[in-house]
Amino acid sequence: MDAGSLPAAPGSWLGVLGGGQLGRMFCHAAQALGYRVAVLDPDESSPAGMVADRHIRAAYDDPQALDALGRLCVAVTTEFENVPAGSLRRLAELCRTAPSGDAVAIAQDRLAEKAYLQASGVPVAAHAGVRQISDLDACPDTLFPGILKTARLGYDGKGQVRVTSREQARQAFESLNAVDCVLEALQPLSYEISVVVARGLDGHAVSYPPSRNVHRDGILALSTVDDTIAPAVADLARESALRVAQHLDYHGVLCVEFFVLSDGAVIANEMAPRPHNSGHYTQDGCLVSQFEQQARIMAGLPLGDTDALRPAAMLNLLGDLWFGADGQRREPDWAGVLAVPGTRLHLYAKADARPGRKMGHINILGASAAELLARIALVRGILGLPDA
Repeated sequence: MDAGSLPAAPGSWLGVLGGGQLGRMFCHAAQALGYRVAVLDPDESSPAGMVADRHIRAAYDDPQALDALGRLCVAVTTEFENVPAGSLRRLAELCRTAPSGDAVAIAQDRLAEKAYLQASGVPVAAHAGVRQISDLDACPDTLFPGILKTARLGYDGKGQVRVTSREQARQAFESLNAVDCVLEALQPLSYEISVVVARGLDGHAVSYPPSRNVHRDGILALSTVDDTIAPAVADLARESALRVAQHLDYHGVLCVEFFVLSDGAVIANEMAPRPHNSGHYTQDGCLVSQFEQQARIMAGLPLGDTDALRPAAMLNLLGDLWFGADGQRREPDWAGVLAVPGTRLHLYAKADARPGRKMGHINILGASAAELLARIALVRGILGLPDA
C-alpha cells in the first residue's frame, strides 16, 4: 500500500511475526480498531495464534509463508527482537514493515546498537568489542569490574556474566562459547528506567512517561510510573529516546532502557524494537496503549494520547508463582488480587507454567503514589511475592 492510500480501512489485514504474549496483546488492540490480524508462528498453540484471525504455522524464515503474509497484509510488525531481519526485508518487498529489517538488525547486535545510540547523541557505558579472547588483553583496566555480554541473542539477563578481572573475563568468554561479545564497565547505578516511544510513518513521534524498573534475576519484576523520577531525568530520557527513534528513521513502537547513575547522569543501556514489558502499564494507565499505537502506525492512523491517567504500575507474573513450597502446582489467588481496588489481571493463556516463564502481568493504579505503593504491597502479599 502506498502513502496515498493511507489510512488503511478497518477490515484490512495487519501481520505479526511471532506468536508470544506481545503479539497476543497487539491482536486485541488491532481488532478493537476493526482490523484483522494474521500471525506467523510455528507453534500451533501460541498465545497470539489463539486469538488471531489467521494463524500461519511456519518458521519465521519460511519463504512461502512470508510471501503469503506479505500479500495478505497492508503492514507487518514483529513481537520479538530476535526475528530474522531478513524476513522483514523480504516482507518489505510486498508490504510495509514497522519496524524495518535494518532497524531490527541493529537492535540485535549490541555493538551496532551502542554505536547507533552514540551516533544519536545519547551516551552509553564505556565498552569494548570482544570477538576473540586476545581482544581482552587490549581492553583498558577501566572496564573492570564489568559485564561480559554476548553481542547477539541475549535477553532477560541471559548471555551475561559479571567479571572483576581480566582472567575472569577470559573464563567467561569461554563459557559463552567464544561468540562475539561486548565488555561493558559496571556503572554506579542508582536506578533503571525505560521510555516507550511511537514514531509514525510520517516521522511524527510521541513518548510515554518513563517507568522506573526493578529486575530480579535479570527479568523485569516491577515497573512503576509515579513521581519518583526527577522531572529533569524524565525529560532527558524521553528526549533521548525520541532522538534515537529519529536517528534510526524508526517506524513503530520502540523501547529504550536507561541507567540513572548516582550523580544523576542518564545513559542508555539498550533498546527493544517492539512494545516492551515496562510499557504494559499503558494498557490501563493511559488512554492509548503501546499496542494500539503500533496498530495505528501500521494502519497509517494518527498517534494517540500518551499522558498517564493516574499513577500506575506493572507487576510481572512468572511461572514460579504457580508452585508452592512443596513444589506442587497450584493456581494463584486471582480473586484475592482482583479484590484489591485499581487492579487488572492480564494472563497470556500459557498452559505450561515454568520457573522464569512470563505467564502474565497485573496492572495496578492508584489515585496517588502512596496509594499505588500500598496496593502493590497488598497484591504482593496475596501472591506471596517478595518486595522488589
